[in-house]
Amino acid sequence: MVHKGQNGLFDALTTKGTAFTREERAELGLLGLLPYAVKTLDDQVAHTYQEFSRRRDDLDKHIYLRALQDRNETLFYRLLAGHVEEMLPIVYTPTVGEACERFSDIYRRPRGLFVAYPDRGRLREVLRNRPNRDVDVIVVTDGQRILGLGDQGIGGMGIPIGKLSLYTLIGGIDPARTLPVVLDVGTDNVERLEDPNYLGWRHRRIGDDEYYAFVDEFVTAVREELPEVLLQWEDFATPHALPILERYREEMLTFNDDIQGTAAVTLGALQGAARVAGRPLAEQQVVMLGAGSAGIGVLEMIRQEMVAQGLSDAEAAERIWVVDIDGLLTDDRTGLSDGQRRFAQPAERVEDWDGTGLADVVHRVEVGVLLGLSTAAGAFTEEIVREMAGKTDRPIIFPLSNPTSRAEAHPRELDEWTDGRALVATGSPFAPVERGGKARRIAQCNNVYIFPAMGLAVTAARATRVTDEMMRVAARTLGEASPALADPAEPLLPAWEDVPEIATRIATAVAVQAVKDGVAPEMSEDEVAEAVRRTRWTPEYR
Repeated sequence: MVHKGQNGLFDALTTKGTAFTREERAELGLLGLLPYAVKTLDDQVAHTYQEFSRRRDDLDKHIYLRALQDRNETLFYRLLAGHVEEMLPIVYTPTVGEACERFSDIYRRPRGLFVAYPDRGRLREVLRNRPNRDVDVIVVTDGQRILGLGDQGIGGMGIPIGKLSLYTLIGGIDPARTLPVVLDVGTDNVERLEDPNYLGWRHRRIGDDEYYAFVDEFVTAVREELPEVLLQWEDFATPHALPILERYREEMLTFNDDIQGTAAVTLGALQGAARVAGRPLAEQQVVMLGAGSAGIGVLEMIRQEMVAQGLSDAEAAERIWVVDIDGLLTDDRTGLSDGQRRFAQPAERVEDWDGTGLADVVHRVEVGVLLGLSTAAGAFTEEIVREMAGKTDRPIIFPLSNPTSRAEAHPRELDEWTDGRALVATGSPFAPVERGGKARRIAQCNNVYIFPAMGLAVTAARATRVTDEMMRVAARTLGEASPALADPAEPLLPAWEDVPEIATRIATAVAVQAVKDGVAPEMSEDEVAEAVRRTRWTPEYR
C-alpha cells in the first residue's frame, strides 16, 4: 500500500525520501515537501556513508544507523549491504552491547512491542497493536542475559532489533514482516532500577511461577494471532532458556539462537577445522569451559554429530569434558541441570586427579578441541594453551565468549603460544593476526552465519517446526564453505561479503531437509530453490 503526502514521506518501509521522482512527487502529493533535487538510491548511499564515517565513536555510529533505519529502511539496508564487514560490528556485536546498556538514554522512537508484566491478561491486545499485520519472524528476549553483560532489563530490546536487522540484511526477510519483542518482567540490575531515565517496569524480576505463566500467556497470544510465525528466543538466562525451548519446540515453529544457532555455527567452524587438522570430530577429545545454556547447546550438537559419524551416545559422551566455575562436571555433583548432567563424567574416572579445573583437564586429557563460552576473560592461559599445543599438531581453540572484553583468549596470543599452529575462531570480532608478513583474518563464530538462513528457509518452505537435523544440515553446509578447506592459512568461516550468498545456500539445504523431515509441504529440490529465491527481499525502491 502506497501512502500519500506526509504519511508516505515518513513511512520508513516505503519512503524514497529525496529519490522520489518529479512524477511521483506530483502523483503522491509531495510537491513542496522535499528539496527540488532528485537523488538516486546510490547517491543517498554515498551521502549516508559519508555521514556515518564522520561519527566520532562506535556507539554514535550505532545511533546514527538506528535513526536511519527509523527514517528509511530501504536506504538503511542498501547502505549496510555495501559495507557488511564494517557495519556488522556496529549494528550488532560488539557495539549493540553498549547500546543495550544505554538503551533508555539513547531511546528515540519506538520499534517493536514492549510486553510488560503489568499488562498480563491483555497480551492479545498487545499483539494486535503490532505495527504490521503480517509477520514472518519474531525475535523475543527478556533481557536477563544480554551477551556477557548480564541483566539489562528493557535495554535488552536492542538485541531483537539488531538481530532482525540481520535477518533482513543477510537472510532477505522483508523488514515489514519482522517484529522485535521484549518481555518486560522487571530487572535485578540495581543500576537500572536506580536510573531515573530507565524506561522499563521498575520492579525486581518476578518469580518463576509468575514468569512461566507470563511466558505461556505470551506464546498463547502469538499462536492465536500469528500461528505461522517463526518465534526465536534470544538471550534468556540459563535456568529459563532450555526449559522454554523444550516446552514449545514441538508445538510451534521456534528455536533458541543462543542454544541452537550458537551450536550450529560452532559445529560448522569445527567441521572445517577438523578436516584441516586431519582428524574427524568423532576422534577428538573436546573440552568446553562454560556450562551455561549456550555451551550445553553446542556440546549437544557436537554429540549428535559424533553419533552421526559412527559413535554410540556413550562413546561420544566419553569424549566431551565440561568445566564450570566449580571444576569438571561429574556425576556426583549436585545442582546440575538435566542438560549439564548429560555431559557429567563418571566421578571414578577422575578420582585420582589432583584437581578438576581447566588446567587439570588439559593436563590429563589428550585435548584436541578447546572451546570457551564462560565469559571468563583470559581463562585460556599461556600455560594451558602451550600444554595443549604439545599434544596435537593443529590445536583447535575457540574462545567464543562475547563481548570482546570477555574472551577467554585473544587470537594473537593463541597464535604466538602455538607458533601459528592453532586453528582459531572467536565469538567477537578481532583484528587479523600477522604471521610471516601476512595478515591472517580470524573467523568469528557469529550466529549471523546461521539464523538469517534459518528464517529464510522456514519462511520459503512454510515449515511448521525446526528440527535438530535442520540445524545440523545448516552447520554442515556452512562447514563445506570454509575457506580453510582450500587453503589452511585461510580462516575457518567465509568472509562477511560472501555471507548473503552462503545464507541462500544454507537456507536451500535446510528447506530441503524440512521437506524430508515432514515439517514442510512436499516440494522438489528445484521448487525449494525457487521458493528461497522468490522469498528474498532486496533493498531497492519499488
